Amino acid sequence: MFERFTDRARRVVVLAQDEARALNHNYIGTEHLLLGLIHEGEGVAAKALEQLGISLDAVREKVVEIIGEGQQAPKGHIPFTPRAKKVLELSLREALQLNHSYIGTEHILLGLVREGEGVAAQVLVKLGADLNRVRSTVLQLLSGYQGREVGGAEAGEPQTAGVGASAPASSAELDKFGRNLTQLAREGKLDPVIGRDKEMERVMTVLSRRTKNNPVLIGEPGVGKTAVVEGLAQAVVRGDVPETLRDKQIYTLDLGSLVAGSRYRGDFEERLKKVLKEIKTRGDIVLFIDEIHTLVGAGAAEGAIDAASILKPMLARGELQTVGATTLDEYRKHIEKDAALERRFQPIQVPEPSIAETIEILRGLRDKYEAHHRITITDDALVAAATMSDRYISDRFLPDKAIDLIDEAGARLRIRRMTAPPDLREFDERIAKVRVEKEAAIDQQDFERAASLRDDEKQLLAQRAEKEEAWKVGDATVTPQVDEEAIAEVLSGATGIPVFRLTEAESSRLLNMEKEIGKRYIGQEDAVRALSRSIRRTRAGLKDPRRPSGSFIFAGPSGVGKTELTKALTEFLFGDEEALISLDMSEYSEKHTASRLFGSPPGYVGYEEGGQLTEKVRRK
Repeated sequence: MFERFTDRARRVVVLAQDEARALNHNYIGTEHLLLGLIHEGEGVAAKALEQLGISLDAVREKVVEIIGEGQQAPKGHIPFTPRAKKVLELSLREALQLNHSYIGTEHILLGLVREGEGVAAQVLVKLGADLNRVRSTVLQLLSGYQGREVGGAEAGEPQTAGVGASAPASSAELDKFGRNLTQLAREGKLDPVIGRDKEMERVMTVLSRRTKNNPVLIGEPGVGKTAVVEGLAQAVVRGDVPETLRDKQIYTLDLGSLVAGSRYRGDFEERLKKVLKEIKTRGDIVLFIDEIHTLVGAGAAEGAIDAASILKPMLARGELQTVGATTLDEYRKHIEKDAALERRFQPIQVPEPSIAETIEILRGLRDKYEAHHRITITDDALVAAATMSDRYISDRFLPDKAIDLIDEAGARLRIRRMTAPPDLREFDERIAKVRVEKEAAIDQQDFERAASLRDDEKQLLAQRAEKEEAWKVGDATVTPQVDEEAIAEVLSGATGIPVFRLTEAESSRLLNMEKEIGKRYIGQEDAVRALSRSIRRTRAGLKDPRRPSGSFIFAGPSGVGKTELTKALTEFLFGDEEALISLDMSEYSEKHTASRLFGSPPGYVGYEEGGQLTEKVRRK
């Protein structure tokens, strides 16, 4: 490999060794290579770092701050660290991607940036140089050269590697229409992913296949499909992935941005082709497409082809590694229909987590929400968010609905904390009133009264300042706490179920069920007792989860209280008599009228509208 190094690149290695000796280090790490690149002073890398404001002294100071100096000067040969060796190997790869037949200082710097985890990368980030910015600066400088490094070993040869050779290795198009999840993970901007190890392992397995290495995550909205991919990006940064995925960059593609602004026929295809060419050239990109069903028909117009048709050939040849995410309904509706597209993807089911798993997920996310809202969240609040959302919010899925409860409870608490107390607002009203009276007194030339009102105003302003200071000091010393009651309050606003119904101990309520129902429904003790025993058994978990919580037939002549008992039970269980769905079965005596309950069958009028029973249950 060293025979491809230019004179300047070789000099960088020698200077790196000198820097290691100067710091009494018995190894050459990425930090010494960075010092060597700056010390060399004339190559493309040195010019790029100079443009970014990175100086030799500043880097040396940061290196000493991070790892310190050695005890004694090393003797003899100083070896490279494994990470430094990897940087030199990556510099060769960068040169090949740029179609350069040599390895110059710019390739070593690109290798340092691509490795992204050594001391050198830490130093650059601490000095305010974003790694993507370093890369783009190097490529921009390269585009200004019509050949190789001036003064390099090959300076006298014909200059064949020009502007066009370096452009494809950049990620300009991808950065325009997507986000680098790996970089976001490296910067700590992604939420932690908990409890999805099985799905992540399956994704890694599919991505490591030779052909058809395109997994598609299928699951209900809010179960964590996107989180699985974010977890994969974090695993790549940590190095907890197979060798085949070790140097990959995971980009998420925004199809909306690709389509937006494509006014004329062919604009969309041209944009997508540029992105795909960039991915193919770099060879280290895994593309994540959320809502992948939107590929079918995206950008299609009269005389044009959609995104799915453009992607199919690359997917078939294995030139593009794609991770998709969509719901089961959308997958069946859009992708299963297209057999040629479906066979290129491997479906991976992402099930809804259990309540216990949701609580663990919330524990992992707690720090992020506490820092954002400047509050503390109790363990009871996490348990309440998981259990109550599962029980009372039926039209959404865990963990999304539980996370939303925590987030909204935190936001509500923060807003209340920032709102001035009523007594301060009362002072403001009194001060405004005194000012109006003072102005009126001045207009009437009653200066004695105006002076008295002026003194009153000053006194009120002083009292208000004291109150405000006391409020701010007290507010700063007390951190608001999201507890079970705060979660119940948010849920109450969303569902209409009274707060006390949610927070009151379930066991004590159920033990007093006969007494509570008896306050409204007098008599029929045997019926109430039998009903209460059945409900208690259900609440204790002594029932088949696949069967109804209770099925009762209230039999008796008219007027004895069958409907009233039903209403009393509804109010006890749900806090509101309106939760009762009442059906008069005399209206469904004909065979064909049963469709009114469940909705019309396919092909009939009103098929998509639902039935009287199903719609009422859904709306409740």
